[in-house]
Amino acid sequence: MENTNLPNISSDKTSQDLSDKLGQLDAKGKEKDIEAKAESLGMPYIDLHGFPVSIGAIALIPEETAKQDHVVCFFYSGKEVRVGTSEPMSPQVKLISDELKEKKHVNVKIYLISDDSLNFALELYAKVPKYKEVVGTVEITQSDVDNFQVEVGDFDDLQEKVNTVNISELVTLLIASALKTKSSDIHVEAEEKDVKVRFRIDGILNTVAIIKLENWPKIISRIKLLAGLKINVDKKPQDGRFTIDLTEDKVDVRVSTVPTSYGESVVMRLLRSSAAGLEFSDIGLRGKSFVDLKHEIQRPNGMIISTGPTGSGKTTTLYAILNKLNKPETKIISLEDPIEYRLEGINQSQIDHSKDYTFAKGLKSIVRQDPDVIMVGEIRDLETADVSLNAALTGHLVISTIHTNSASGAIPRFLAMGVKPFLLSPALNAVIGQRLVRKICESCKVEDPIDNDAMTKILNILNKIPIKSAERLEEEVLSNLKFYKGKGCSKCHNLGYSGRIGIFEIMTMNPEIEKVILSEKVSEFEIQEIAINNGMVTMVQDGLLKAIDGLTSVEEVFKVAE
Repeated sequence: MENTNLPNISSDKTSQDLSDKLGQLDAKGKEKDIEAKAESLGMPYIDLHGFPVSIGAIALIPEETAKQDHVVCFFYSGKEVRVGTSEPMSPQVKLISDELKEKKHVNVKIYLISDDSLNFALELYAKVPKYKEVVGTVEITQSDVDNFQVEVGDFDDLQEKVNTVNISELVTLLIASALKTKSSDIHVEAEEKDVKVRFRIDGILNTVAIIKLENWPKIISRIKLLAGLKINVDKKPQDGRFTIDLTEDKVDVRVSTVPTSYGESVVMRLLRSSAAGLEFSDIGLRGKSFVDLKHEIQRPNGMIISTGPTGSGKTTTLYAILNKLNKPETKIISLEDPIEYRLEGINQSQIDHSKDYTFAKGLKSIVRQDPDVIMVGEIRDLETADVSLNAALTGHLVISTIHTNSASGAIPRFLAMGVKPFLLSPALNAVIGQRLVRKICESCKVEDPIDNDAMTKILNILNKIPIKSAERLEEEVLSNLKFYKGKGCSKCHNLGYSGRIGIFEIMTMNPEIEKVILSEKVSEFEIQEIAINNGMVTMVQDGLLKAIDGLTSVEEVFKVAE
């Protein structure tokens, strides 16, 4: 008897699954046939479905030629080019190969590929924006940047322009606008219905434009093309870079892509070579802090540490110190990951973890290079800390960074790594605690009324400034405090701020702090109290003094340093 209650298995789904499996077997069979054919012809074979096709490579052969002559370029690196064809006996393939050799001065290797591989590669042309045939160079000129900067006055102009330019010009437009607004990063993020463009201006992200989602594949392809990334790899992160040579500056653009729910997220970090020229006197140090740190960096040995979270200006401070110390009679070597700015007269070495070239290993080598000053990008582990401290104790001035929230937090952090107190105590000269605050736009600065509760809080902080610092304010000044803010104008893109400045606390070593370190009963609070009693102005105090001077707002100071 037939059981009508049995579940009804979809015959359509079963047929489809079977069809898919047969199709896969058929494709594998064809690839095996092509591989056997390649072997009989004595030439190499490749299946391009599993190969990350190089961006610069696909563009070496024009799309029309590739389709007509059944040939694609899938790899281009240095002096090596690899070409795939399904018609190995065609004289056109040899002609194209010879032309590439002559034009690009490269070695060309021809591979046999299946029609499926060829069609797969040909589809990649749809993602490549139209551009001039100059692979490996960046076609963004000073003139391009100038033209867009004139046309884009504010973010409304940028949004309007974004909708009218072609894809190749769009990337140039974004970079030109970012340079005009002095942005540090460009974020281009695919969302469900559109693509959002954000600029990080003075540390804060601002949405500046919305792009149609349909343009996203070509936009990201253009960016990948410039940065030398693989155009058909979108399921894993990639990192690349390109450089823009302007008349008075050079901009190094670091590109990072990460896969997200709606497509890849792209961040372009803009590193201007001119930013490396910041003078020690311009980073924002004042009074006793300036005098103390200037004295410490002129000592022949010991260690100076800059502390703070990511984006607090630590690297900028180190570069400013290096600029101050950079003299013909001084040998300076830096270990960086990565090298952010090129400094003339300084030997800069980049860490490469893929080759096991770490901070610790690099340090062991450079101490044999007879340096006077060593800069270590960051101390992250015990081995790097130990080698750095030993270098500081053997006649070298070592400057570096560490992630802590305050100057007094650096010592417990070192000890938590496993550093021996008897090494740390004599080696450490000074610790810099720092943050960055936005500067008020001078074109729209207005007085900022402060309510009673906030003023009470401010006065309580200012009254704790140590007398030894010589920064203590008189009662007459404290009773007539005025603060300021920016109301927003066209010059600051209605943000109220333009540029940033550091706020600091400089903790220099003294016998009391050394005694605490050697006791091995280290308290961050106790170290801070000792430093304050010896004249250290804290970051929040330094920030409020700068707010009184009209450089920044009370809101900014409390946001980053409280």
